[in-house]
Amino acid sequence: MNPRALRYFLAVVRAGSVRGAAEALHVAASAVSRQVAELEAHHGTALLERLPRGVTPTEAGRILAEHAERQAEEAAFLEDRLRRLRGAPQGTVRLRCGAGFLPDLLENGLAGFATAHPGVAYRVALGTTGEILRAVAEGETDLGLAYNPPAHAGVVSRRLAPQPLAALLPPGHALAEDGTPRPLRAFATLPAALPPEDHGVRRLLARVEADEGFRLSPRLETEAFELQRRFVRAGLGVAFLPGFAALEELRAGQLVAVPLADPLLRHATAHLLARAGRRLPDAVERLAGWLEGRLAALS
Repeated sequence: MNPRALRYFLAVVRAGSVRGAAEALHVAASAVSRQVAELEAHHGTALLERLPRGVTPTEAGRILAEHAERQAEEAAFLEDRLRRLRGAPQGTVRLRCGAGFLPDLLENGLAGFATAHPGVAYRVALGTTGEILRAVAEGETDLGLAYNPPAHAGVVSRRLAPQPLAALLPPGHALAEDGTPRPLRAFATLPAALPPEDHGVRRLLARVEADEGFRLSPRLETEAFELQRRFVRAGLGVAFLPGFAALEELRAGQLVAVPLADPLLRHATAHLLARAGRRLPDAVERLAGWLEGRLAALS
């Protein structure tokens, strides 16, 4: 099979459209369509199902995409081994994570690793839990950092650590005086800063709300954890985050974390994710080991 055709086809599957693949590859859409058509003619079967908006792989297309992904990974692994013969680790490591991991990742992870391994670069993207799992499973990213992700057949947890969800309040608040764990229901009347409904933290909260028969009082909805923390610091209400997502403010005494007593929230975990069965390039493997031992989220 034509390696270029495989590469173009894999880009179509990842992007969900020929036009999106062409933009990612910086080629004309007609060139992508031609390569896909040649692959379908070579195998004598349709590889893509054309939809009103974009495309999705057929069963044969999914099998071919998995083969193309393995080939791309093996080629990258070979190139990495050859680079290692030339000296120190090099290359670009791709990471995708939730926004709450960013301060921890930069300060406790990448800063020290960059000093120790100056030949390695990084490409960091944000995503929801579902987007992180998909990107890791489909090889779009090398490592993922996710909060309480569901099980996924194509993804393994390199490391996980308990990271209970806590209620963040300003110092001196009546509900934070003695540090006693409190049920989520205790905060139902306070104005709350919450992430969007499709966010992993919001879904955890929603499950407790449904089980216990009450509703929180959202005053601010935002994906930006920094904005949620500032909402609390301004005395506007409460936010619900794991401790590592507000480490700086907690250490400085600007916020107080009240443990939540609900079992579902108390047993939440942070995960470092990689694709199941993949042999990681040297730079990725080294960074994974570094993050496992240094991130507050994984300690």
